[in-house]
Amino acid sequence: MARQRKLGRPTDQRKAMLRNLVTSFLKHGKIQTTQTRAIETKNLAEKMITLAKRGDLHARRQVLSFITEEEVVKNLFNDVAAKYAERNGGYTRMYKMGPRRGDAAELVILELV
Repeated sequence: MARQRKLGRPTDQRKAMLRNLVTSFLKHGKIQTTQTRAIETKNLAEKMITLAKRGDLHARRQVLSFITEEEVVKNLFNDVAAKYAERNGGYTRMYKMGPRRGDAAELVILELV
């Protein structure tokens, strides 16, 4: 298994933050965040889309255990999975926006292809 970045947070806070980022990303189709958070969010979101493409009950329950909103899961299984049915990975795209004004952290926009 690949090593996960710690993102300067305790485990419970990191998991909660990533769950919220993935849920918001799949809800809106686009988020702006730091580059390291975006990379972790991308990995998890692509895993959720791959599970949604499977489409069975077990996959739905696995996604529901991670994503916090039921409406987002319905949208993921009904619309997003159908949109990427012919695509084998690479569901997301990142655009670099430059450094953030306060702390010079590299900002990116993460969006669905």
